[in-house]
Amino acid sequence: MEATLRVLNELEREDVISRYAIGGAVGAIFYMEPFLTYDLDVFVLLPQTTSGLLTLSPIYEELKRRGYTGEAECILIEGMPVQFLPAYNPLLEEALTEARETRYAETMTRVLRPEHLAAIMVQTGRDKDRQRFATFMQEAILDAEYLQSVLERHQLTARYDLWKTAI
Repeated sequence: MEATLRVLNELEREDVISRYAIGGAVGAIFYMEPFLTYDLDVFVLLPQTTSGLLTLSPIYEELKRRGYTGEAECILIEGMPVQFLPAYNPLLEEALTEARETRYAETMTRVLRPEHLAAIMVQTGRDKDRQRFATFMQEAILDAEYLQSVLERHQLTARYDLWKTAI
């Protein structure tokens, strides 16, 4: 994974992406016991385009130019399937802005805060998110006050309360 992170850092330095942070299941692993996951979810802020549309094409084109290939919705970077997910709503934009700098082995990276990971699970609302949410809330150390403020800002308190009572 470290080689993959080095490539992501290069993409950021070269302005192919404006900012990135690890999220999803791999992001959660930074705060709890590992579990099986297929890919690395990388949330990205994309450079502004003249049309105003968000497009992942420049990322895929640059990675293809470097010899990396696609696999389903992912691109294999140094052997790791990576799924790029644009920050398409205010919660994801906030999560990216407030992502934590951390070191993975010898490489610096960013990981979404655990409070944002929990809020994103609630917002996404898939069955697998609900299952991971229960484990995440039991194992991860979260700032309860900060989590509450995130949930309130993004109108997620009602669903969060329902999910929390099911734990």
